[in-house]
Amino acid sequence: MNEERYCHSKISMAILGTGAWGSALSTLAAANGYHIKLWSRRSCQTLTEVVKDADIILSAVSMKGVRDIISQLQLVKISPKTILVTATKGLDPQTTCTPSQIWQKAFLKNPVVVLSGPNLSKEIQKGLPAATVVASKIDGVAEMVQLIFSSYRFRVYTNHDPLGVELGGTLKNVIAIAAGVCDGLELGTNAKAALVTRGLAEMVRVGVDWGAQQDTFYGLSGLGDLLATCNSPLSRNYQVGYQLASGKKLSEIIENLEGTAEGVNTTQVLVRRARVQKISIPIAEQVHRLLQAEISPQQALWELMQRDVKAEYE
Repeated sequence: MNEERYCHSKISMAILGTGAWGSALSTLAAANGYHIKLWSRRSCQTLTEVVKDADIILSAVSMKGVRDIISQLQLVKISPKTILVTATKGLDPQTTCTPSQIWQKAFLKNPVVVLSGPNLSKEIQKGLPAATVVASKIDGVAEMVQLIFSSYRFRVYTNHDPLGVELGGTLKNVIAIAAGVCDGLELGTNAKAALVTRGLAEMVRVGVDWGAQQDTFYGLSGLGDLLATCNSPLSRNYQVGYQLASGKKLSEIIENLEGTAEGVNTTQVLVRRARVQKISIPIAEQVHRLLQAEISPQQALWELMQRDVKAEYE
């Protein structure tokens, strides 16, 4: 990797997706003096024009838009030295793969970096302090991305477990829906603490089974993101659960959300894959049944509380 190519004054970044998250990341990089080009489906410039000669391409599109973006980029001649950064949280319904796995398969020669953490976009846009994680298996690549976004209000850490970092940010959305239900039913602090703790246990169980490192889930992109998302009304996934507990229908909730609640799709994909692999995820199972309108929030609670007694750690 030629580090001279990535010196501060020469770096050009294309950010794909101008929603709240993409816009927040753009603001952070621009404040550090980096040249940023933004693209969305409503842009005047074509995708080809925006990514031309970009040293870094960052994707902040929703999970459902990832494959379409990749298909378009495959028609563009991207240098194998271009760093691809994915800031999407979700699972692909077709393959159950994570975004970074899809990016890497499509661009085998390019370095891929995962960016994920407890990053509520509206707080970042207000300039409130936050931290995140950038992860790559290639030495030096995550460090380059780290420098682009790091500032006195946004602390960036590196990690060598991109799958774990990505799964932490993805799986916590399922638990955040359950947390919203918990608060919506006014079940109290004890119940919320138990739910989040056992939710983290499910995340670890899934992540390790899928090849991630256990320690990653106790960091910012796992526990940190879980705490933020399960405790903030700014979280769309939390809002889904909270409003389900108040009696609203899922279709009505989704229609009125500002943006995508990735946890709704993630729950379906996660449960399907976990059942095949026989991974125990009781909280996610109840969230899935709730989203499918098979049970009420109260019944989901009852079934979780009535499970067989067991040791905390197996």
